[in-house]
Amino acid sequence: MEKQEIIDYLHIVNEELRKLNYKGEICLYGGAVMCLVFNARPSTKDVDAIFEPAQTIKEIARKVAEEKGLPDDWLNDGVKGFVVEHPRQVFLELSNLTVFTADPEYLLAMKCLASRIDTIDNNDVRFLIRKLNLVTSGQVFSILQKYYPKNQIRPATQYFIEEIFNSL
Repeated sequence: MEKQEIIDYLHIVNEELRKLNYKGEICLYGGAVMCLVFNARPSTKDVDAIFEPAQTIKEIARKVAEEKGLPDDWLNDGVKGFVVEHPRQVFLELSNLTVFTADPEYLLAMKCLASRIDTIDNNDVRFLIRKLNLVTSGQVFSILQKYYPKNQIRPATQYFIEEIFNSL
């Protein structure tokens, strides 16, 4: 999905919430933020998010998927197991839907924690390191430990971050 498509789908979610007379919130993570907020890439395969009211928005997302020929999980909350308290900012304020995004530091922490080297996460982490003007792996670890306890950070994450700095 490209940036404008995601925005269009969010507007449809808003319209469906309006018809139901509900107010909703969605907080975006992952590739959707990289695409929508940072213009770091042209598209993403899905939209990772946390949303309320959860069941209503899941039902609306299924309806959008059916109508637009999207995968059932185009909007999914699979990220919820990794989310901890973090700053967020308003990205889009619609009549019945407020869309938030994670800030760049938190997004960096999440992507490092996942440490999927052979995926687009590698490019996303490099982009966020440059955006945040980080020059050492220690700075990245400080951000990571700001959100996640040290015992949750796998050795693979350390190697992932060090490898990125070795190749910068």
